Amino acid sequence: MSSCCTPATVEVDTRPRVAGKIHTVALVGPPNSGKSTLFNRLTGLRQKVANYPGVTVEQHYGRMTGIDRGDLTLIDLPGIYSLNSHSEDARVAVEVLHGRMPGAPVPDAVLLVLDSLHLQRQLMLAAPVLSLGLPTLVLLNMSDLMETRGGEVDTLALARELGVPVAKISAARGTGLDAIRHFLDQKSDSMKAAAPRLELPVMGNPRSYRQWATGISTRTKYKAPLSSDWTRKLDAVLLGRVTGPLFFMAVVFAVFQVVFSIGRPMSDALQDLLNTSGDKVGVLLGNGWLQSLLIDGLWKGVASVLVFLPQILLLFLFIGILEDSGYLARAALIADRVMRAIGLNGKAFIPLLSAYACAVPAIMATRTIENKRDRFATILVTPFMTCSARLPVYLLMIAAFVPNKPLLGDFLGLQAAVMVGLYVLGFLAALFTARLLKSSILKASSAPFILELPQYRVPTLRSLGLRLLDRGTVFVKQAGTVILSVMLVLWVLSHLPFHADLSQSVIGRLGQFIEPAIRPLGFNWKIGIGLLSSVVAREVIVGTLGNLYGADPATQSLTLQAALRHDLSLGGAMALVVFFAFAMQCTSTLAVVKRETNSWKWPALQFAYMSVLAYLAALATNLLVTHFF
Repeated sequence: MSSCCTPATVEVDTRPRVAGKIHTVALVGPPNSGKSTLFNRLTGLRQKVANYPGVTVEQHYGRMTGIDRGDLTLIDLPGIYSLNSHSEDARVAVEVLHGRMPGAPVPDAVLLVLDSLHLQRQLMLAAPVLSLGLPTLVLLNMSDLMETRGGEVDTLALARELGVPVAKISAARGTGLDAIRHFLDQKSDSMKAAAPRLELPVMGNPRSYRQWATGISTRTKYKAPLSSDWTRKLDAVLLGRVTGPLFFMAVVFAVFQVVFSIGRPMSDALQDLLNTSGDKVGVLLGNGWLQSLLIDGLWKGVASVLVFLPQILLLFLFIGILEDSGYLARAALIADRVMRAIGLNGKAFIPLLSAYACAVPAIMATRTIENKRDRFATILVTPFMTCSARLPVYLLMIAAFVPNKPLLGDFLGLQAAVMVGLYVLGFLAALFTARLLKSSILKASSAPFILELPQYRVPTLRSLGLRLLDRGTVFVKQAGTVILSVMLVLWVLSHLPFHADLSQSVIGRLGQFIEPAIRPLGFNWKIGIGLLSSVVAREVIVGTLGNLYGADPATQSLTLQAALRHDLSLGGAMALVVFFAFAMQCTSTLAVVKRETNSWKWPALQFAYMSVLAYLAALATNLLVTHFF
């Protein structure tokens, strides 16, 4: 399994609880209200992530920092708009708040986090939460942004209207948090409100919530921050029916051009460093089986994957900039038109977008889709999106077989255009499959797509740095665990029986056994071994090929790219990247699909469909390229 899914740990406090004190606090709020940012700031690294019993929704809880007592637990509930939603996230939040969720402590109090930039709409969640009768502190997050943009609200009047304390905070800046610590230090007995003093709307009636929130906003003199002229002008372009998609495509092409033009020299420099380090260590070890195992087997295999780290980090840097600036939410609205055309829920865009990083968290993100058939359809097409694990394979084959020449001057080169084409190919396969599913076994009625557009903002270096550190750590851990293990097994199998030629080793004979099935695709037996090893994780094939070609005396002096040019035709090379664009080469993804659907039927169907599609598409690619080129 990928290391990105490994939960953090937190020590369990076994000390006796102090009577009359708040021991467990539920953190509640709408999506994108800054709730998780506040949770991270309050708990630091003292967190734990696990699944609630019987469901796929994760529970996040941790100890609070800066509190004298060590027995105070904070639970971060899923982001919800109401307590009446039928989504799994909302059901879990309701069960936890009512103290009916097995394995979760009963909350003694609630921190209700609301985005002050959209306070009138977000107040609709306050009514059902306050009706629970738990001690509640309402936190108006991003209040600093609200005030600098001309917004205002009378917090004392709002506290009187709601019958609970209200505080302005900024989770991102860490301001106003003393009010939380003061609130949590109070005794539960003194804060219990058996019956709310305010008149709450009729529960279960959405119209009464609109009306109730509007009335409170008016009486508390809430003034929403105004959008600036340049924001409206930007939205007119970025959300335009014609200019919006064109701008999105221009951004995509520019990102990949930069990844190649800047990332390629960085990867080459890293490769030289790794090769030099390996050679120096190899000299110290001398000749023999230990040197062959550590250098030819493990070091070169892992290094052949690590060299792509600069380009992967560049890609995530640009994705982070687009997301933190507020642009990706606009892109979601543009993509919603396409989602509706193929019958998918508009909420499917966010999981599909996050799948460009990794399919595992993307599939978990489909939990916000209420309709089960829509959710399953999104789960089944998510692995078609080009995740970062495919990137090393694409970069290797493009560098080896596609000349680096310009198409549109300095703006777009041929290599970047081919890379974009592969991303588009996976996206089109996802759309086709979604349409096929929604017109057959997973028919469902359409649902509205509701999304809060964030304010445009300048991304912070801290946020981007943490994102890159997280993705880089995950990639390096993957190379240091899964790939290292596969390389070790491969080296052993390629040297058994001892003193045998590589083609006569255990791994060589296995590759020759499956070669007749893959020869029509333009693949040889070494590529076949790479395909088998990549079922563990897609990027493993690069290390596998580096290991196999490095151990082959006929190509030992050649780089991996040169060796592939020697062994593969252009048709076979293009067929290989097309195969990887469609194939389900990821055990972790299959495992999470089984967990999310609670059945092996769906991952089995998914693996079979994607494998057949990958084989047929690769076969057609090899035949067409061979015939015309």
